[in-house]
Amino acid sequence: MKLAELFPVGGKGVIATAGAGGVVNTAIYARPHIIDDETLGWGMTDGRSYANLKENPHASYLYMAPVNGFSGWRLTLELKKIEDSGELLETIRKNTKEIVGPEAGVMVKHVGYFRVTEVRPLI
Repeated sequence: MKLAELFPVGGKGVIATAGAGGVVNTAIYARPHIIDDETLGWGMTDGRSYANLKENPHASYLYMAPVNGFSGWRLTLELKKIEDSGELLETIRKNTKEIVGPEAGVMVKHVGYFRVTEVRPLI
């Protein structure tokens, strides 16, 4: 299945990261931006997820599709790079301002690009 087929409009997602010491953090994250057949991108603030990824490039994303019941995906991710500028970051900031509010868009400072290493059904 292609990555673009995994994320219908709507839905909810959670990213899990862990720092070098193994302490896990979870955070609500929007649907990803599909970059290519193996890469997804998300906007990030300077929070715990970002700090953890600077120490440990491995993460997991749980996506719950916008349907009744339990439908969605569990993705295993590996950080490829983080960018602090660019067109995608500006798009994410604009979308965040419109959906969450003006102050939220300003908080988005980075784009994390992740290679998808595994896709499993939610259940």
